[in-house]
Formats: sequence, structure tokens, C-alpha cells
Amino acid sequence: MKNSNGMTKVWDPIVRIGHWTLVVAFFTAYFTEDDFLTPHVYAGYVAGAIVCVRLVWGLVGTKHARFSDFVCSPVVTMRYIGDLLASRAKRFIGHNPAGGAMVVALLLGLTGTTISGLMLYAIEEGEGPLAGWVAQAPASSGAPILVAKAYADDDEDKRHGTNKRRDEASEEFWEETHEVFANLTLLLVGLHVAGVLFSSYKHRENLIKSMFTGQKASDL
Repeated sequence: MKNSNGMTKVWDPIVRIGHWTLVVAFFTAYFTEDDFLTPHVYAGYVAGAIVCVRLVWGLVGTKHARFSDFVCSPVVTMRYIGDLLASRAKRFIGHNPAGGAMVVALLLGLTGTTISGLMLYAIEEGEGPLAGWVAQAPASSGAPILVAKAYADDDEDKRHGTNKRRDEASEEFWEETHEVFANLTLLLVGLHVAGVLFSSYKHRENLIKSMFTGQKASDL
């Protein structure tokens, strides 16, 4: 909706508050990973909750918040990036195709970071929403259910040793997965910021300010 100052309301409060809260939550979680578990965990919960809200809002939210408004095909996205570099790209009131692709990539990266973090928290600390599921998960790693009776009387210590190694392998897997997703998300954040600054320069508008105010100039 265009107002008397020639500005158009683009980003609703859910998009804006979610965006900046997610920024704080992600970096809080990222920089408290090793030494401060409690803030790390709660920041992760906040980030995960915001991702869930954004996914729903992308389906039922306001016009420019919906995925249907900004998710484009790879061909369209690459063509837009080429046009932007050549200074002939069309200006979009909402997310441009490159920005839309980045939104999807960040949501995927954050989802992977959150899920792997919850799994790691459940395995290491026995806490979190996945702790019950992890505790009840069968110890078997996919071996056949039917085993020879001769193996039923294996030494107890040997079984415990096998289970411990399996738990350690699982913990290592989820720890590495969590780190990969977290670092990938950080890389995407860097690319996102660079893209916003570059697009702001090319289109002569302050995209960072618009994410605070929710408004963009109707015409430039």
C-alpha cells in the first residue's frame, strides 16, 4: 500500500521481527557453542521456532512474505544475477529472485542446523525434545533381527563396549553434521549481506533500512 510519502509497505511485523530476532539467535548460538551450553541451547530453540513460523508465514502470510511471491526457478535466478552484474536488472518491491533463493537456502541451512543440534543435545545430554526418541531408539544399526542363538550369550562387557562405540560414532556423526550446517549457514549469511549491499548500491536504495521500517520507495 502506497502512502503519501511515496513509500510502499512491504515487510510486515512478523517478517521484520522474525528476521532480526533470527540474526541475534543465530549468532548467539554460533559464538556460545563450546563454552556456554545453556544460552547456546536456548538460542537454538529460538532460531528453530522462528524458522517454523517463517515456513508457515511463507504459505499464509502477507503478499511479499509468501514463497509464491519470490521463489523463482534457477534459470530465472541466474538470469537476474547476470542482469544485476550488468546493471540492467529489474527492481523488485519484494524479494528479487536472488534474494528469494537466499531465503530458501538460509531456511534449509537453519533447519539442518537446528535438527542436528537437537539430535546432538539428546545424545550428549539426554535433554531436549528428541531425548525420549533417542533413548527409545533401538541399539541395532540395521542388522537382521534374527540372530543365531549362540550369540545370545555373549559377554555383557563386550555388548556394552559395542554399544558405547556405537554411541560415540553416532555422537561424532551428529556433531560433525551440526558443525557443517552451522558453518554453511554462516557462509550463506555472509553471501546474503554481500548481496543486500550490492543490490542496494545498484538500485540506489537502502534494503537494510527497509527491513527495519518495513517500507520501500514506490518508485526510484
